[in-house]
Amino acid sequence: MGKMEQGYLALILHAHLPFIRHPEHPSFLEEDWLFEAITESYIPLISALNRIVRDQVPCRLTLSISPTLAEMLGDALLQARYLRFLDQRIELAEKEVRRTQSSPCFHVLSRMYRRHFLQARKLFQERYRGNLLSAFRDLQESGVLEIITCCATHAFLPFVSREEARRAQVAVAFETHQRHFGQSPPGFWLAECGYEPGLEELFKQFGAAYFILDSHGLLFGTPRPQYGIFAPVETPSGVMAFARDLESSWQVWNVHGGYPGDFYYREFYRDLGYDADYEYIKPYLHRDGVRHNVGIKYFRITGASDLGQRAPYDRRKALARVTEHAGHFMFNRERQIEYLHETLGRRPIVVSPYDAELFGHWWFEGPQFLETFIRKSASEQNIFRLATPSDFLEKYARHPSQQPAASTWGAEGYNRVWLNSNNQWLYRHLHWAEDRMVELSNRYPGAGETLRRILNQAARELLLAQSSDWAFMISHRTTALYAIKRFRDHLHRFKTLYESILRQNYDLDWLKQIEERDNLFGDLDYRVFRSDPHRPSLERPN
Repeated sequence: MGKMEQGYLALILHAHLPFIRHPEHPSFLEEDWLFEAITESYIPLISALNRIVRDQVPCRLTLSISPTLAEMLGDALLQARYLRFLDQRIELAEKEVRRTQSSPCFHVLSRMYRRHFLQARKLFQERYRGNLLSAFRDLQESGVLEIITCCATHAFLPFVSREEARRAQVAVAFETHQRHFGQSPPGFWLAECGYEPGLEELFKQFGAAYFILDSHGLLFGTPRPQYGIFAPVETPSGVMAFARDLESSWQVWNVHGGYPGDFYYREFYRDLGYDADYEYIKPYLHRDGVRHNVGIKYFRITGASDLGQRAPYDRRKALARVTEHAGHFMFNRERQIEYLHETLGRRPIVVSPYDAELFGHWWFEGPQFLETFIRKSASEQNIFRLATPSDFLEKYARHPSQQPAASTWGAEGYNRVWLNSNNQWLYRHLHWAEDRMVELSNRYPGAGETLRRILNQAARELLLAQSSDWAFMISHRTTALYAIKRFRDHLHRFKTLYESILRQNYDLDWLKQIEERDNLFGDLDYRVFRSDPHRPSLERPN
């Protein structure tokens, strides 16, 4: 404790889900992705940070909230459906409390889940009136959070064919962030950390001070970085690039040696939705009656290869492991930063980015790990300080110059997750639509009310089709059929709108339907796709 502060740790959480909203159905299975993330990740994170603020624990955390996630969190229909989701989970947990009375270990857990769901409902409905965006705004104002943005619909920017379409993804992201959080984002999270030289010029146009990319983006940049990945570089545009640290990422992410795989932690894949008697669980499934996760899980990882051989989950022992792992993570960051400080001759910054949904959804104990680590870091060491990239840039004004290299944080560090034999067919359709959207935006810079609605909706459909999530799901063959359908639906709607403009034959009833269905970015202006905002009209609309 006697040593001087020698460096900084930037914890960065990337919160993102694809835009999923199906008002045409009374309930929809994929909407549960949002509801599960709210219950298991976002609310636990908000609760942990509220306790940090209450106890005046020093903390600086960076959170990237994608525009699609922000739009869903602010959507009244999804807010109402989330309350219905919670009420169903509370009812099921109440039944489980009664059912497990003769089994002490499961009874303790059923009461834990009932408490978990009730607390989520209280925070969501009573404190934040159904809108968690206000919770994140409060934490931003308290100083513990620095909130940054991402591409409008999480598009993989290197595969967007037109500069105008790339700019639209970034412009809509900044406009949406300003609307939801009351200020321009200081930084930018590249979807999938997908970078290629030149993208930084876009970030400069909209005032971003920095962006995040993967480690080899700096390590293989030109020239080679003076301080490796432990200091930002100034790109040709003047925007700063921070790179992901491999060592701290490995300790959490690694499938074999990462903390979430500890045998005492809760097993994600053993769920009551599959374990319970079918007639018992059926009221809590969707209309199709197919079994799915319901969020009540009674078993720990254990280590056995057969899910059926899992041992009961012991919350007390799991939280003891959380304390050990938080201490281990802190110890390793201390030693890492001490070594880097001595080797580099300056204070390093270690950038540790993770998907926010890892903490709570995939790793049930993750929010407790984060809170414990933050508290330990504040009270048990002074080797490093938690900082955001903005904090570091305010403290140090001079940085090495470099042109970073193309990179992603996908498998093997390049683009194959988003371009392979399974998903390559997406891009010829996307590139066609990008060309057509730019064409329309240039042709009609001053559209009347009806044409403006059609053009705005065409822009929404293209933005939604550009989501990198569809290529990812198809590549990994996880919910691939849903991803294919979503992509085809958005392209079909775009093509139909485009052709209706050419024919000047508008189906306004159908337009209203898709406006209500794909209703994100309510203030979207199709002219964001224009090649030149000062270009004269090619054709005046009737």
